[in-house]
Amino acid sequence: MAKSKLLQKLRMEIRRRNYSNNTEKSYCNWVVQYVRFHQVKHPAKMGEKEIIKFLNHLANDRRVAASTQNQALSALVFLYEHILKMPVGTLHQLKRAKKPKRLPVVLSEKEAKSILNQMSGVQKLVLGLIYGSGLRVTEALRIRINDIDFDYKQITVRNGKGLKDRVTILPDSIIPKLKEHIRKVKLLHESDLSKGFGRTILPKALAVKYPNADRLFYWQYLFPAGTRRIEQRSGIRHRYHISASELRIQVKQAAYKLNIPKHVTPHVFRHSFATHLLRNGYDIRTVQDLLGHKSLKTTSVYLHVLNRGGHGVKSPLDI
Repeated sequence: MAKSKLLQKLRMEIRRRNYSNNTEKSYCNWVVQYVRFHQVKHPAKMGEKEIIKFLNHLANDRRVAASTQNQALSALVFLYEHILKMPVGTLHQLKRAKKPKRLPVVLSEKEAKSILNQMSGVQKLVLGLIYGSGLRVTEALRIRINDIDFDYKQITVRNGKGLKDRVTILPDSIIPKLKEHIRKVKLLHESDLSKGFGRTILPKALAVKYPNADRLFYWQYLFPAGTRRIEQRSGIRHRYHISASELRIQVKQAAYKLNIPKHVTPHVFRHSFATHLLRNGYDIRTVQDLLGHKSLKTTSVYLHVLNRGGHGVKSPLDI
């Protein structure tokens, strides 16, 4: 199945549209699962009925999250509309997985800083940017050298959620450590160049417009991996950014060591960034812009976090 012509066409169309590697992997994975669920029947011989049956199976039998079911739906719609040129129909019989309404986990300022103090190395720097700038984990890892502006104390987030760029703050306290880190990254890049490497993967349009820019230092990842690898799409051996796995491990260990009774992940620090800004009196629309939220409704969830129980009402026991 992995070598089928259908998957090859799917990959080529995804790459033509400049979608991310993660999107390519997930879409291909869902198509494979869909085909196997229907006993390896070719998708061209199936349609709306089979799509609904598979998606209902995900919701009812596998009890996947609503976001997971939506991802599978997006993959199949993409396959039928852009590869097979077959409309998928209205999907009226589709049973949507329920999306629970939960408030985000938020740390206190003391908890956030105590976890940061337990961290070390590059992982501490990455987590500092997530908490200090309100970045998503993938956004922090994908930062390139030229996205950092020390003069204006800001970070440009490229191709964030929804393929949108935005600008967020660069904390003063992290600048000295970040400059020292960049100095080390430059030495690593110079070493790679001397060995015949040093290229990075640029967005498709930039790679065409500036064919030699992939060797320039300011296009390199801010947090390069310790080893070089071959990129499947281009065949270039380069340093990708570090993985998020070590960051998750360190955060989990730090929270456990400090006996913090919350489910703490790196993304919790983004929630904490927003909540702490609102608590300190910053305008919600400013916070919305820094987070890159499309809707103000998404940002307003942090107001509920601040409302201590019954909408900020003081308990009669405390009066």
